[in-house]
Parts: sequence; structure tokens; C-alpha cells
Amino acid sequence: MEKEIYTIGTSTRSLKDFIKILLSHGINVAVDVRRFPFSKRFPHFCKDTLALALKENGVAYFYLGNELGGLRKSGYERYTNSKEFREGIERLESIASTSKVTFFCCERLFFRCHRRFIAKILEKKGWKVYHIVDLNVIYREREED
Repeated sequence: MEKEIYTIGTSTRSLKDFIKILLSHGINVAVDVRRFPFSKRFPHFCKDTLALALKENGVAYFYLGNELGGLRKSGYERYTNSKEFREGIERLESIASTSKVTFFCCERLFFRCHRRFIAKILEKKGWKVYHIVDLNVIYREREED
């Protein structure tokens, strides 16, 4: 089985649109990599509310924001060398090895947030990473040979 994983940002989407996008790509597990999984502006993306809505639509929810979440004091790139980050990557790989997974944060575009660092590590480990931008828009960054 080919190792593939997706990323997405919640952005300003409605909950209905977010779930529609996940289901349209056959995603059955969503892994939250937000360090702080709460939103006053978009309460439907608060951890518990989102987890319940995803479950009701057949999508499992996992929270790995403690291990893989952004906003690190010394910078995220430096944080990627930590034991906690490596353990988070291993857990993400374990989840993705048996399911069609997306990991997500709130930034719409992966190259503007910490998902790019997670993706880069996964690609080095042999994963094909697909970045969902919108319903019919997916981007795949390929490493140079």
C-alpha cells in the first residue's frame, strides 16, 4: 500500500463545507495539529464541537496538537528536532498507516504554517503528501531528486 496523507486548513469555512471537502476526498480520519484547538470567531472548529460533528459524519478525530502544534518559543523548525515532535510524527504515521488521514490546522495554505514542516518530514520518510486547498483543488509539492 502506498503511503499517502493529506493536509487541510479549516480557514474561514463553514463546518458543513469543511466536512464536505473531507468526505469528497474519502478522508476517514482527521488529525488536529493546532496547538490551541479553540476559536471564538469560528466556534464550530473548537475541539469538542468539531470532534463530535466529524464523528457524526463518519470521520474519526485525533488531537496531536501537544506534539505537533505550532507556535513554539524557539521556532517550529527547531522544535522539529525534539523528542515530542518525533513521537507525534510516529503517532501520525501509525494512524495514517491504516486510514485515509488528513492533518489540519487553521491556516488555509500549508506553506504559510507549520504543516509545511510536518509534510517535509513525512515526505522524507516516504509519504506522498497532498495539500487540500479547496473542494477540487489539491497541491502536491515534490522534492527534487
